[in-house]
Amino acid sequence: MVQYDAVVIGAGQAGPSVAFSYAAQGKRVAVVEMAQPGGTCLNHGCRPTKALRASATVAHSARRAAEFGVHVGEVRVDFGQAIGRVHTLIDGMRAGLQHALDSADNLDYVEGRATLVGDPEGRAHRVLVTDAEGGEQELTAPEVHLNVGTRAAIPSIDGLEDVAYLTETELLNLTELPAHLVIVGGGYIGLEFGQMFRRFGSEVTIVAGGGIAAREDPDVQQILTDLFTSEGVTIVAGRPSHVRQEGDGIALEVPEVGTITGSHLLVATGRRSNVDLLGPDSGLETDERGFVITDDRYATSVPGVWALGDVNGRGAFTHTSYQDGDIYLHPPRTVAGRVTTYAMFTDPPLGRVGMSLQDARDSGRNVLKGEVPMSSVSRARLESEETGVMRVLVDADTEEFLGATILGLQADDVVQVIGVAMQAGVRYPVVRDALPIHPTVSEFFPTILGSLEPLA
Repeated sequence: MVQYDAVVIGAGQAGPSVAFSYAAQGKRVAVVEMAQPGGTCLNHGCRPTKALRASATVAHSARRAAEFGVHVGEVRVDFGQAIGRVHTLIDGMRAGLQHALDSADNLDYVEGRATLVGDPEGRAHRVLVTDAEGGEQELTAPEVHLNVGTRAAIPSIDGLEDVAYLTETELLNLTELPAHLVIVGGGYIGLEFGQMFRRFGSEVTIVAGGGIAAREDPDVQQILTDLFTSEGVTIVAGRPSHVRQEGDGIALEVPEVGTITGSHLLVATGRRSNVDLLGPDSGLETDERGFVITDDRYATSVPGVWALGDVNGRGAFTHTSYQDGDIYLHPPRTVAGRVTTYAMFTDPPLGRVGMSLQDARDSGRNVLKGEVPMSSVSRARLESEETGVMRVLVDADTEEFLGATILGLQADDVVQVIGVAMQAGVRYPVVRDALPIHPTVSEFFPTILGSLEPLA
């Protein structure tokens, strides 16, 4: 048994910052990692997918080069080289984090499967760590910080467990380009990968029961559908009832359309909490989705145990996880009132914050809407990136920003203007009357906010 002042389970985006801070204060800390340091973001999420997206974007731009008077000849994608670039980048980033964990004073880095045995009175929690060879050690500490994240949620489809399906983890470890990638799920993960692999040269079919981007406003769904279709992605509105291996490929039975056969199958139907990996005796209270319930300072139902990052259900993003750690380390800050801005990294990207149109209609507020198509935005026209829309919602009575949906050029950055305004409580006339830079995408916020109309 080894005693610590704190044990951090999970070296994702929140855990290391807590561990490094505690260690710098002279506390003895253990960081237990069940897979690889860096969590989902670094290993098979945000960073590798954006690195791969960059290669896909270059290929797409090269094919369009003649539109700009640039002639490049035939465009050929070396997928092995593209994915090799991804792994080189990510391996370097992971090595940097690993070195920091290994070299920090007062910090022990431990690899293995962690089982948490919660102490109802919050005195000394036991963490049993089983390594790859089956060896076991016991760590104890009065404080335990969970940063164990999520993993792919696997739907209940007859035959799925009998075929070699992929999640995003396995997809990023391919070395050869799939001939025909079939994707079950039309959310952010499915759409990002679908567009990338189509641009690399794969045939791509997306099977999405409610259509793609089903949580977005109908016009945004339609813009994305038209965009993907124009790039050669097949979108099927249906739900697979059965999956089977068929030769070297995989066949899906989709009652709405029949049989769809591809060389590879990606399952991208959402995420599930990893709290179950901690064992049955943690004592942690979870919600109906399996995420750990916490208060506004991330304390769980077990005294002395805190849950940070995706596992607490308060956000499914790297930036929310990282900020969880920052909030925890700087009391009296709390997560209450956090405004979460986020993006889908298709090309062009979708930036979102706050209410959608339907949310606004359901809110019962007196809502004003302002929007322009991206085809009216000078910067977008100059760069021949006219797909999309800019939309902002405000409360007519309080002048508060209620939300923004931006699909188009630089939307992932531009939407943060509204996100910061919402977090700071800035009223919309302040942004309307500000002086923006020309020519930028953000310069259209005064135009949008100067032409608000009641939401129908």
